[in-house]
Amino acid sequence: MTQPSEPITYAGAGVDTEAGDRAVELMKDAIARTHGPEVLGGVGAFAGLFDASALKSYERPLLASSTDGVGTKIVIARALDVHDTIGQDLVAMVVDDIVVCGAKPLVMTDYIACGKVVPERIADIVRGIAEGCEMAGTALVGGETAEHPGVMDADDYDVAGAAVGVVEADAVLGAERVQSGDVVVAMASSGLHSNGYSLVRRVVSHAGWSLNTSIDELGRTVGEELLEPTRIYAQLCVALAESTPGLRAFSHVTGGGLAANVARVLPQGLAATVARDAWDLPAVFSVVQGAGSVPWNDLESTLNMGVGMVAVVSPDEADGLIAASAAAGVPAWTLGEIVSDDDRAISADVVRGAKGVDGGAVYLSGAYKA
Repeated sequence: MTQPSEPITYAGAGVDTEAGDRAVELMKDAIARTHGPEVLGGVGAFAGLFDASALKSYERPLLASSTDGVGTKIVIARALDVHDTIGQDLVAMVVDDIVVCGAKPLVMTDYIACGKVVPERIADIVRGIAEGCEMAGTALVGGETAEHPGVMDADDYDVAGAAVGVVEADAVLGAERVQSGDVVVAMASSGLHSNGYSLVRRVVSHAGWSLNTSIDELGRTVGEELLEPTRIYAQLCVALAESTPGLRAFSHVTGGGLAANVARVLPQGLAATVARDAWDLPAVFSVVQGAGSVPWNDLESTLNMGVGMVAVVSPDEADGLIAASAAAGVPAWTLGEIVSDDDRAISADVVRGAKGVDGGAVYLSGAYKA
């Protein structure tokens, strides 16, 4: 066996543990700001500890969990070398899946895989995650950064996260609460959020735009629009669940678009009507559609179309929920209503939904106001 001319070290193999330690030092303060007295042990322990004594007050506490990433939106962050917003996207994609059942997100962990640890870049990513957790009222209790030389290029990275929340068993929101006559309320998105970027990037490429191209309709560059952070609804949704007895369900509008996600929280025999002209379509969606000649059906089954969260609520509490959302800085409006799922009784030019999956259906009618 031939001996190497120089000793082979871990750093020589491409893993710099000192850089990892430096990244931890740079992110510690941001993480600590998400910690209340319930978090024990601080930053750097093998496992995050969270004091669950408050759960003793629950009659039957149910734990809700979720895990997700941010998809190919991360390509935009890498291309622009802007890494302090992608963390908010990650938090939003995870915690807002938890709140749809009425659960309060308690703790979150993250995982970053990269080709090479650049301490400042990793710290920016985690700082964004911590800021997102602050917005969500969730403690960031742990994480891992893994360096994968030979598997990922030096500038490559990906992020994932997981969270756990809690809800009282008799307060779980969902399809079983939804009733005919309920109102469907839309809560505005902040833009594309973190879904459909494979489609959007293909359109950008086809249009010949760079990320620095300014688009008049957007009022900013392509890159700035595409990196707009995903809105986090968690604290607002938790507050609404606590203050609105007639709240039936939430739907987080992610992959699959508005109709497919709303259908997931509808029971058999009922359907939601959605009037496309109930809101002004944000410019980014019409820009993507026009630049790529994207069929409208494909567009609305991929992107959120300006609606990031949907609430189903009793008719007598719909106005109050809309006002509370607006007061929290999230525009909201009536999107439609819950009706009997009888095709003959509904006039709609497009029908989408989860018939045969969760039993509900969504009927979209009219045209978008672009």
